[in-house]
Amino acid sequence: MKKLLFGLLLFSSHAMLAQDAATYQMPPKALADLVTVASTPGVSVDSKGQYMVILERAANPTIAELSQPELRLAGVRLNPATNGPSRAQYLTGLKLKKLPTGTEMAVTGLPAEAQLSYVQWSPDETKIAFTNTTDGRIELYVADVATGAARRVGSVALNAVLGTPYNWLPDGQGFIVRAIPTGRGAAPAVSRVPAGPTVQQNLGRSGQAPTYQDLLKNPSDDKQFNYYATAQVMRLGLDGQMKAIGQPGIITGAQSSPDGRFVLTETVHAPFSYLVPVYRFPLRTEVFNMDGTLVKMLADTPAQENVPYSPDGAPTGPRDYAWRNDVPATVYYTEAQDGGDPKQKAEIRDKVFALDAPFGGQPKEIYAAQYRFGGFEWGDDKVALATERWWQSRKSLTKIVNPRTWQASTLFDRSYEDRYTDPGQPDTRRNQYGRDVLNLLPNGELLMLNGTGASTTGDRPFVSVFNLNTGKSQELWRSQAPRFERPVAVLDAKKRVLLTTQEQPDENPNYYIRNLAKRSAPQRVTNFPHPYPQLKGIQKEQLRYKRADGVELTAMLYLPAGYKKEDGPLPTFLWAYPAEFKSAAAAGQVNGSPYQFNRISYSGAAAFATMGYAVLDNASIPIVGEGSKEPNDTYVQQLVSSAQAAIEEGVRRGVVDPNRVGVGGHSYGAFMTANLLSYSKLFRAGIARSGAYNRTLTPFGFQNEQRTYWQAPEVYSTMSPFQNADKMKTPLLLIHGEADNNTGTFPMQSERYYTALKSFGASTRLVLLPYESHGYTAKESVLHMLWEMNSWLDKFVKNAPAAGTEKSVGQAGSGSK
Repeated sequence: MKKLLFGLLLFSSHAMLAQDAATYQMPPKALADLVTVASTPGVSVDSKGQYMVILERAANPTIAELSQPELRLAGVRLNPATNGPSRAQYLTGLKLKKLPTGTEMAVTGLPAEAQLSYVQWSPDETKIAFTNTTDGRIELYVADVATGAARRVGSVALNAVLGTPYNWLPDGQGFIVRAIPTGRGAAPAVSRVPAGPTVQQNLGRSGQAPTYQDLLKNPSDDKQFNYYATAQVMRLGLDGQMKAIGQPGIITGAQSSPDGRFVLTETVHAPFSYLVPVYRFPLRTEVFNMDGTLVKMLADTPAQENVPYSPDGAPTGPRDYAWRNDVPATVYYTEAQDGGDPKQKAEIRDKVFALDAPFGGQPKEIYAAQYRFGGFEWGDDKVALATERWWQSRKSLTKIVNPRTWQASTLFDRSYEDRYTDPGQPDTRRNQYGRDVLNLLPNGELLMLNGTGASTTGDRPFVSVFNLNTGKSQELWRSQAPRFERPVAVLDAKKRVLLTTQEQPDENPNYYIRNLAKRSAPQRVTNFPHPYPQLKGIQKEQLRYKRADGVELTAMLYLPAGYKKEDGPLPTFLWAYPAEFKSAAAAGQVNGSPYQFNRISYSGAAAFATMGYAVLDNASIPIVGEGSKEPNDTYVQQLVSSAQAAIEEGVRRGVVDPNRVGVGGHSYGAFMTANLLSYSKLFRAGIARSGAYNRTLTPFGFQNEQRTYWQAPEVYSTMSPFQNADKMKTPLLLIHGEADNNTGTFPMQSERYYTALKSFGASTRLVLLPYESHGYTAKESVLHMLWEMNSWLDKFVKNAPAAGTEKSVGQAGSGSK
C-alpha cells in the first residue's frame, strides 16, 4: 500500500519548509502513553442486578485502518465493504460476571479477531445479542448468559448504514433485522461523465439550511446511496429461519410492537434532496403484520428542506412515530401546530396523537404541548411522564399524565440551564413486554437518580425518592468527600440497592453495590487497574473566582506531580469551550468535582501537567444574554473577561506565570482561541483544533446563534477571526482533520484562515491530518497531534522570553503588539 504520509501538510511562516515533518512524529513518553494504554472496559448490567457484561474495548485504530475505502453520501459515512458505518470503534471481547462477587467468565464462540458492536440484552435478560463485523459483512450473534457460549444466528448479512441493524422480539425468540437484500447484484459504477448539469431550484419559498457536509451532489451519488442504504426488514428466529416483511427499501427504523404482532417501519424514498441529509428526506411510515403484509400506511411526509434553523424548529406534518411501551400495540406521534416555526406565536406548539391496533380508526389527541414535545416515559395505565422544552427561554416542563383520561399536571417547571434544580432521572423496570417503563413504587413513589448532583459545593451525585401524589422529594443518599460516587443503576428499588462507581483523583472508577437501606459499606465488584499509574501524583484543585462583571466562574487546576508553590509560578495552558446562557446565575453555577479521577485524556489539556505546565482545564467561558439581550452581542468582551479572570486567579495563587500562558480548544473552543488571540494580549500562543473562523461561511446561524448573517452582520464580522486576521500577531497552531464531517467546520475554514494569517506575517502553522474527521482516532494521528501541541507550547510558551525583555502579555487589550 502506498504511503499516506505525503498528505500531512505542515506549514510555518518563519522560513520553515512546507512538509518540514515528512513523517508522523512521536511525542514525549508521558504523552504517548496516554494513546497506547489499553482502554478501560465498559459495562452493562441486567435490570435484576444479577449479571454484568464487561465490554473490552479496542485500542485506537491505525492510519492504515482509517484509510480503508469510505463513501460519504446523504450526510452518512459508510464502509462499502461491510454495509456499516466507516471507522467504527469496536469491542474486542465480552466477559460475564455474576454479581456481586462471581468470577469473570469470557464469552466463548467468538470469531478470531472479533470486531463486536450493538450489544443488547434479550427481553428476559437470559441472553445477549451483538454483531461481529468481518472484512465483508456484519453478522448477528447470541450468547447464553448462564454458560457464556455464543453462536452465530443464521447466515444473514446485516445492513447498519443507517443505524442499529436489529432489535429483539418481545418473546426473546428472535429479532427484527435490517438485512442486505438477497441477490441485490453489484454496486453501480461511479459515473465520471455527467449526463448534464446538476440543477437546484427555488420558486419564491424562503428556507434556511445549515452548512451540512457529505450531501448528495448528483444522480451518480443517488444511485450509490440507494444501493448501499437499501435493506430488507426481516423476522429472524433464533433457529435462523427468516421471513421478509414488506419490500426492500431505505429503512431508517424497524421496531416490533410490544406484543410482537406488528412491525413499525420508516422508509426514506425518492426524490432525494441535495440540501439536507437523509433524516430530512421524504419518509413513509407503515405498520406491517408479523407475517409481512401491510396493515396501514400511517404517513408519507415530503422532504423537510425548510425546517427553521433553531433548536425550537421542527418539521411540518407527523413526526417521531413510536410504540407505547406500556400497552400491546398503540402508535403515537407528534405534529407541530405552529408550522414548526418558533417565530410564529402559538399557545400550543405541538400536539401528540395516538392510534390503537388494528389502526383503522381516527388518531386521538392525547397531549398538547406548550413548548416542543420531548417525549413520554410510560409507566402504567394511570401514570406517564411527559417532557417539553423551549430553547429560547431555556424552559423545561415535566408533567404527570393519566393515560386513562389524558389529564396532565405539572411536576417540574424549571430552567434546564439551572443544574442545581435538576431532579434527576426516574428509575425504570422491564415490563411484561420487555420494554422499559417507570418503576412505580407503592404510594406513588419514584426513585430518582442524579448522576451529576450539581451543587454550590461542586458536583455531588445523589439519589432521592419523589412522591408523585404530593410532589415532594426526599434525598436518600449523596456522594461524600473525599470520594466521587455516582449512581449507575438501581438493582432493587424496594430494597434500595444501587450499582455505583467510586473514584478519587488518584483512584480510577470501579463499580460497587451500595445498599441504602442497610447503610452498609459498599461492596466492590470490579477491579479495573489504573490506566496510567506512571502519571499518578498529578495535583488537582477546583478554582472558584469571579470575572469583572461579577459572574461566578470555575476551572480545574492541574499541577505537575511533586510541584510545590515554593517552586514558583509555572508556564500555563488554558483549555476551554464557551457556552451561552440566558441567566448570569445559571452561568455562575459550580461545575465539576475536585474528587473525580484525574482523567488525563489525550484529547484535552490535562495531559500537559506531565510536561511541567499548570493547566487551567475546562475554564468557565460563559456568554450571557439575559432577557431580550442576545449573548453574542457582547461575545468578545465576555470572552476576554472570562479568560483574564482565570489567569488572574492562577496568578493570585502563585502558580501561574502571567507572561507564559497558552490557550487552546477544539471545535467551538478553537474558534474561541482564535478570537482570544485576536482581541487580547493575555497569551503567548494558541492551539486551535478543528475550528471555524469565517462566520460568513455559516450564514444561517452557528452554535447557538440563531440570527442569520443578514440580521446581525456586525456580530458575524466581529466574531470571525478570519475577518480580523490583521489584528492577530500571537503564534497560532491550527490542526484540522482532512475529512471533518461536522456541520460548519469544513477543513477549508483552517486552510483559508492560515492563508490570511500568513499574509499578515503572523507566526502560524497548519497541520492537516489525513482521513481524520472532526475528532481524531488513528494512533499515528493522535500521537502526532500531541507532538505538534507539545512542540508549539514548548517553543512559544514554556521557553518564551523572560518578563521584561519584551512587552508583557499578561493584560487584556487589542491583539496588536
